[in-house]
Amino acid sequence: MGSALVAAWSSVASAEPVGPRELAPISDDGPSQVDTHPRESWAVPVVHGLGVMVGMRIGAALIWPDPFADTDGAQIRRSYHDAWTKAPVWDSSRDAFEWDGDAWHINVLGHAAFGSELYLRARTCKKNVLEALVLTAAGSTLWEYGFEANAVRPSGLDLWYTPLSGLVLGEARFWGWSAADRIRSRSWRGVVRAVLDPFGELERLAGTPC
Repeated sequence: MGSALVAAWSSVASAEPVGPRELAPISDDGPSQVDTHPRESWAVPVVHGLGVMVGMRIGAALIWPDPFADTDGAQIRRSYHDAWTKAPVWDSSRDAFEWDGDAWHINVLGHAAFGSELYLRARTCKKNVLEALVLTAAGSTLWEYGFEANAVRPSGLDLWYTPLSGLVLGEARFWGWSAADRIRSRSWRGVVRAVLDPFGELERLAGTPC
């Protein structure tokens, strides 16, 4: 009996841990159309993040053509020079979450959504919390010093707030998305996933591995 218990415990201890996304879906109307066992990938979240930033940059140029649609080469070079040689913008005399000169809702809501999108895509591609946070911080830095720096100087607020808010909101989105595996109805399961990760669901339907 003792040897049997030792053998049973050894088999449990050596088993691979099951993550929330790996739970088999319970369905009363057929399997989900989306792979419930996504594969690990760095390429998918990286390409996804770059696509998000390209879309954001185009949107900024359409909404705020001055300065984001400026095509003056000399001005663009000066903007990059300032971004890479001066400290990030931080004015503590301004109201909370407006320390970079932007309206609070752009910083609080917009950058939280941006950060969570980068973070969530890494998590759905089987990256752990630290790896997803590092990718989000790298994306935030690239946005501030690359995509946006040809028009405005980097924001000291956005550089730390985007990754941290992305971690909080992105992890909440990930757990909700993962828990949807336990929803019986395929239709409602799809609705929940689409609400929590709309771009990711479209990409998976298009054939991405995670």
